[in-house]
Amino acid sequence: MILHAVTDSGFIPGRIVSLVPSQTELLHYLGLEEETVGITKFCVHPRTWFATKTRVGGTKTVNKEMIDRLEPGLIIANKEENIREQVEALAADHPVWVTDVNNLEDALQMIRDIGQLTGRKEKAGTLINEISHGFSTLENATMNSQKRAAYLIWKDPYMAAASGTFIDDMLGRCGFENVFAGKSRYPEITVSQLQLANCELLLLSSEPYPFKQKHIDELQVQLPHTRIICTDGEMFSWYGSRLRLAPSYFKTLQTVFSK
Repeated sequence: MILHAVTDSGFIPGRIVSLVPSQTELLHYLGLEEETVGITKFCVHPRTWFATKTRVGGTKTVNKEMIDRLEPGLIIANKEENIREQVEALAADHPVWVTDVNNLEDALQMIRDIGQLTGRKEKAGTLINEISHGFSTLENATMNSQKRAAYLIWKDPYMAAASGTFIDDMLGRCGFENVFAGKSRYPEITVSQLQLANCELLLLSSEPYPFKQKHIDELQVQLPHTRIICTDGEMFSWYGSRLRLAPSYFKTLQTVFSK
């Protein structure tokens, strides 16, 4: 059963499996230590959970038999990060909540929904207020500082975050203009396209591809007039409680690129 609406029915699941790293971290923030029984191998935060909770495979390689043995009262998945067929197979035997997060507003609604589903409505509301305040100060700080930027998530081939993605929304809130805003989701791109797009700033993400300094060096030869930096992918793509930290990190980026 895939849950399509959050209600005030009073039902609170006693055993939760999370298939999404950023939402696993949110469950920890909400104080659901005992209730959360299963996570993925990519749910690295918090470290204590990564070391002690049952790992049920990867976000796209879910082990259904292992999840069945955990007898979850709720499975939390995500439209983009998990495979539809795997989620539907789980939903045939367990309640599943599928989130769809493409921007900050979606993220705040997701936090509100999970707070309601897990009996942590008040704590979720406090978190939403903190995140909203942080981003409101960020918007004030970056209002007139737009620079043309691109954000790479993969190599061989290069892939960028474009329109309709959570990362694109975060780039805009940083004060950056995404040079691939005319494309959808995660297109394959070339260095020639970066050159033609007059890309001023190039951000290389730490995940899912782990870009390093050597990749900056390789690209800098071909893009001598572009500022290139490796950036914390969790700050741009984790849409749970880590959003509390994002505005401060984005302000630091603004300072770096304003020099």
